[in-house]
Amino acid sequence: MSKILIRGAKVLGHDPQDVLIDGETIAEVGTGLSADGAEVVEADGKVLLPGLVDLHTHLREPGREDSETVLTGTRAAASGGFTAVFAMANTFPVADTAGVVEQVYRLGRDHGYCDVQPIGAVTVGLEGRKLAELGAMHESAAGVTVFSDDGKCVHDAVIMRRALEYVKAFGGVVAQHAQEPRLTEGAEMNEGVVSAELGLGGWPAVAEESIIARDVLLAEHVGSRVHICHLSTAGSVEIVRWAKSRGIAVTAEVTPHHLLLTDELVRTYNPVYKVNPPLRTERDVLALREALADGTIDIVATDHAPHPHEDKDCEWAAAAMGMVGLETALSVVQETMVDTGLLTWAGVADRMSVKPAEIGRAEGHGRPVSAGEPANLTLVDTAYRGSVDPAGFASRSRNTPYEGRELPGRVTHTWLRGKATLVDGKLT
Repeated sequence: MSKILIRGAKVLGHDPQDVLIDGETIAEVGTGLSADGAEVVEADGKVLLPGLVDLHTHLREPGREDSETVLTGTRAAASGGFTAVFAMANTFPVADTAGVVEQVYRLGRDHGYCDVQPIGAVTVGLEGRKLAELGAMHESAAGVTVFSDDGKCVHDAVIMRRALEYVKAFGGVVAQHAQEPRLTEGAEMNEGVVSAELGLGGWPAVAEESIIARDVLLAEHVGSRVHICHLSTAGSVEIVRWAKSRGIAVTAEVTPHHLLLTDELVRTYNPVYKVNPPLRTERDVLALREALADGTIDIVATDHAPHPHEDKDCEWAAAAMGMVGLETALSVVQETMVDTGLLTWAGVADRMSVKPAEIGRAEGHGRPVSAGEPANLTLVDTAYRGSVDPAGFASRSRNTPYEGRELPGRVTHTWLRGKATLVDGKLT
């Protein structure tokens, strides 16, 4: 196995150090390191982080390979600095059996750009009526530990309780898409001043908050773990904060786009801004940033949701919901959290690598950058600034809300167990 010497990297944003990779493992971290025959990467003060982990990715395969495949999605992940992603279950067929999750797992293993951990559906066909094969998916080769009907809410309280009880037996977690369906019928954007002025169906904050309140109480009653997907409102933050103060085993995620964008952008009627949950108000955005900084929100997850051109190049009402996010996530977090002083780079490593790996039980990921640890790493040029050009994306889809927008930071290198998947910004 080859040796790689990363010279002068600011490990987690701290003083420059050298990092020596030997095979799949970090061999040494220090200053003035040398190694015969090692490939040298001059980091020049770039920030070195543990490989990023995304707990919420849509890879679309099987069934919607026109949007994304496991190959293109993991190439996008490597481009964004990710070494592991969790693939959501809303595929065709739905990932509600051991056979489907094993198919996705093996595709990820064969392609090799990052580790792919399938998420299993909570209910058969995402229909909310009958529990899926949770135990069989956990016992399969994929070893599923996270279950979600994301795209739909597990709205039946009895089904949600049973799911929490079931996964407790093997330390799993239910990741809830918090959306009360009756309160969001016909909804197209955040309910508020802008929706009233535009005459678009409103998506009230209470539709999210009521489900979160119910589910944290169910988790407390059962003594199980619940994870809240793409939390988006200030009220949701307060409910999660209250639940954690009671010792309830709840974790929560926020997407990069909910840290930056607001419902004011919907005035353009550009369907690229149509997303579930919808873009909220400036007040919500600021509350989400503060909650991520103080740990109320545990992690950043992309909710990478690729769509083909025709599903977004249409009128607002007919457009699909969702945005791609793997290749821009770290830049948005740098702009909203690091450059504003809310998080250090060590904090970013915690929210985008350590904690998501812990929640999803991603073995070998989210580990310290120290000797003896797996060499899952990403190197970031934090001084870089440039405009986003989706034409250069590795993803098969281009539905980014940041096209033409200047963002800071650029991932230059990604290593998966010591093997470079990205070198000088180019996929290997």
